[in-house]
Amino acid sequence: MSAETNKELVRRFFETIEEENYDALPKFCHPDFVFYPQLDTPCPGVEGLIESEKKNFDAFPGFKMPIKSIIAEEDQVAVYFIFEGKHTGIPFAGVSATGKDVKFSLMILLRVKDGKIIEQRSHVDMHDILHQLGGNA
Repeated sequence: MSAETNKELVRRFFETIEEENYDALPKFCHPDFVFYPQLDTPCPGVEGLIESEKKNFDAFPGFKMPIKSIIAEEDQVAVYFIFEGKHTGIPFAGVSATGKDVKFSLMILLRVKDGKIIEQRSHVDMHDILHQLGGNA
């Protein structure tokens, strides 16, 4: 697959997440997909991604996650986002809904195999998010 094809796959994948259409995510993911929310803590399968991330997204209903930059080389795609949301949903990292707006950056590195995403590694500053919510950072 070309770098441009991989970038388009990743764009559609994150648009689907932003639409909170979790049932559609498996069509983007390789059967051997693994999600790493931080360092080397694997969550195997697209179900691991959904289980891990849905609780975060559910804390910020209607969140926006526009892609600011996307770079691809061979089978890897790097994406830089600005996440924006209001903490009105379920508790986030032990902090009950505050009603506060949050805005933070995150970087995600993905690997593509056979036209599907096989690996996702996310990098985010949790201390920044907790600080914005007024929790312990």
